Amino acid sequence: MSACTFFGHRDCPSSIKPKLREVLIDLIENHAVDMFYVGQQGVYDAIVRSVLKELVSVYPHINYAVVLERIPQKRDEFDTRDYSDTMLPEGIETVHPRFAISWRNKWMLRQSDYVVIYITHSWGGAAQFAEMATHQKKTVINLAHFDE
Repeated sequence: MSACTFFGHRDCPSSIKPKLREVLIDLIENHAVDMFYVGQQGVYDAIVRSVLKELVSVYPHINYAVVLERIPQKRDEFDTRDYSDTMLPEGIETVHPRFAISWRNKWMLRQSDYVVIYITHSWGGAAQFAEMATHQKKTVINLAHFDE
């Protein structure tokens, strides 16, 4: 079985959702991907998470985890955020907060065979990790190439 992770710019159009769904179904049905790791930093991650939530009901053999970069702090007694689909990678507790997202992203990359990205320019963290995935010979699929 295989795993997949995601990197993308914080902002991206919701129009990528159908193509993302199509790509994920292909990975599940034709490439035996059954584990997905996603962050929580922006619109792209939120779209990925929503599609994965939908696909788990259609493909009950798959799993996904929202990989946190720090232990969440409860805001107040009315904090009702749901952490049931989240995880902390082992070792993150020893990482300085300034480096936590980068450390988490490297962890997700190490776990994965496939990387689905939404990259429209060559600078920033998402582009950096997409390039790292390419250098590590991961299969990289850029959804931005389909967004026209």
